[in-house]
Amino acid sequence: MNVVMIGTGYVGLVSGTCFAEFGAQVTCVDVDERKVERLRNGEIPIYEPGLESLVAKHVREGRLAFTTQLGEVAGVADLIFIAVGTPSRRGDGFADLSYVYEAARQLAGHLRGYTVIVDKSTVPVGTARNVARLIRETNPEADFDMASNPEFLREGAALSDFMRPDRVVIGVESPRAEKRLRELYRPLNLIEAPILVTDLESAELIKYAANAFLATKISFINEISTLCEAVGADVHSVAKGMGMDKRIGSKFLHAGPGYGGSCFPKDTQALVRIAQEHGVSSRIVESVIEVNAAQKARMIKKIRAALGGNETGKTIGVLGLTFKPETDDMRDAPALSILPPLLEKGALIKAHDPQGMHEARSLLPAAVTYCEETYEVFRDVDVVVLMTEWNVYRGIDLERAGRLMRSRVFVDLRNVYERETMEGAGYQYFCVGR
Repeated sequence: MNVVMIGTGYVGLVSGTCFAEFGAQVTCVDVDERKVERLRNGEIPIYEPGLESLVAKHVREGRLAFTTQLGEVAGVADLIFIAVGTPSRRGDGFADLSYVYEAARQLAGHLRGYTVIVDKSTVPVGTARNVARLIRETNPEADFDMASNPEFLREGAALSDFMRPDRVVIGVESPRAEKRLRELYRPLNLIEAPILVTDLESAELIKYAANAFLATKISFINEISTLCEAVGADVHSVAKGMGMDKRIGSKFLHAGPGYGGSCFPKDTQALVRIAQEHGVSSRIVESVIEVNAAQKARMIKKIRAALGGNETGKTIGVLGLTFKPETDDMRDAPALSILPPLLEKGALIKAHDPQGMHEARSLLPAAVTYCEETYEVFRDVDVVVLMTEWNVYRGIDLERAGRLMRSRVFVDLRNVYERETMEGAGYQYFCVGR
């Protein structure tokens, strides 16, 4: 099975590598010559646990290759996946499909023999049909079918999500396309992974609907955390009690500074725009977006309160910058919304992150100081804020850290520690919803 993956970003690189693990012959295509050369040399542009060694294995064994020349590989492909970026379009929140459509135009003229073209990128409803139209307009003789195969990869756990998925969603219009995609995913039959075959529009909407629902759970528990603080309840207990209900489940019920990353912010906004475009209301998703923004603003107030109501001239230590652990992704990370306003009011900020500091330097104000070692964050600061719950921050030597600080004030935006432990170590402890 010859597979071409257009795009070597997070989705394209992970998916292409995993298809190689399934036994397919995979070529990943990208227009960035420097990036392709780095990949050929074993340099992985993203941090994802286990990915570097898996890429190296399949490059070495000849099942995974990288090129800038789409024309050399598209004609012999059984399946061509479009896995390019679909960022939010500046100004209106719609998904920017320019990269998707450009990929469709470029591949169209190179098709030889029957090929299945697959949208792997997260795209609005109707995109697959537009891609098919563009290909037919560019190459009326092309023998192909269009399919939608959305990804459900969690950053930090992408390989296990691909190899052991909750489900595989395939949107197709012909038995021939379904057969070819089922053949590609056949290794998952061993673990009896469910494969849902549906129409193109449903497959496209499933991804948006799933992400919006998970974002809803996060915003819901964050809103409940505010109520917990007002009435003296513990959001941990509330979330645990809710999660024990099998109809609800415990996942994504963790109070914190708000969701971020490459999917939830972009996909919730896009879903609202899709609904508006079709004259349908989406009040729940609109509220989810509003609650998420308000939660980040509330975290600024919490840090300010921990500093006695004024951050001017105070030094803040920050543990964690990425939107979640086990990734270097800074896209829409809460830190990007929380830290700049504190800097603007005169705070000094020093920060550490195990993987995200390189990316953070290009996104956060230049005034932020970066620490190469965790405990350096504590030195001569007025407060430490735990922003991202990396494992390395879960076992901090509180006595050692406290001796380095000007005052033992700790703001735990991920509820990693227990109040009794922190107060027993002499800290003023601030958390979320407890």
